[in-house]
Amino acid sequence: MSYSGKKVSLLTQHGKQDVMSPELLNSNGLEVVHVKDFDTDQLGTFTRDIPRYGSQLDAARKKARLGMNISGLTLGIASEGAFSADPYTGIFPWNYELVIFIDEIQELEVVGHFGGPAQSASKTVSNWSEVEAFLEECKFPEHQLVIRPDDAFHSECMKGIKELKSLKDAFRWATGKSREGNVFLENDLRAHTNPTRMANIMRATQDLSQKLTSLCPQCNVPGFWMAQKIKGLPCSECATPTHLPIADVWACAKCNFKREIELQSKTADPSRCPNCNP
Repeated sequence: MSYSGKKVSLLTQHGKQDVMSPELLNSNGLEVVHVKDFDTDQLGTFTRDIPRYGSQLDAARKKARLGMNISGLTLGIASEGAFSADPYTGIFPWNYELVIFIDEIQELEVVGHFGGPAQSASKTVSNWSEVEAFLEECKFPEHQLVIRPDDAFHSECMKGIKELKSLKDAFRWATGKSREGNVFLENDLRAHTNPTRMANIMRATQDLSQKLTSLCPQCNVPGFWMAQKIKGLPCSECATPTHLPIADVWACAKCNFKREIELQSKTADPSRCPNCNP
């Protein structure tokens, strides 16, 4: 089964089509139809003024369905991002990007993922010297800024600040509205204002594109991909099961056909063994 030459809707108002469309065209031959007749900020904003619609997957699915309804197409894609601490140390900002593909006729959903370092810095400042000291950390002006009076929870903000003059004007505005003269600065996390996030969206789209070219051996539908790792690789010294995988389980996104693929490694190094190296 191939999607080459077929049209797929992409609902976005933040320029994501610039990185998503080439990846889908080059890998799958899909013609992306950019849909922009809906304010996607209604589904949630990173500046916290509008709560996100459901989970990350719920929001992406909602966007894709809206794009399909507006365009009248039976194929749709959409992306949604999330930010948290990194999964390794819990210290550094991390960006998770999800890109969903929906085929209404096949009743099929395929999801691409990518997680990587985020450009998501923030700081409370009280004078312009502190603002200047923060600019390198937030990678301004390549990455744009959001400014608020007082703290991260003030109801008013200015977004998309990308020039030094506009930043000075916004700082004066925020200082004038602040109760104690404090101003809260943070990276604007919208895709078109944050090049680091845009690159992560492209990588999630690449993951989706690869999955769309992987066909199920049983039903020939795209989305046949690794779904689970079976752990328990035995230690080479004492044969104790470790947390390392012994096999990958690939599964179809449509018919649930599964195939277990054994990995080449037959034993684990004792340094990874909970018995030899507790």
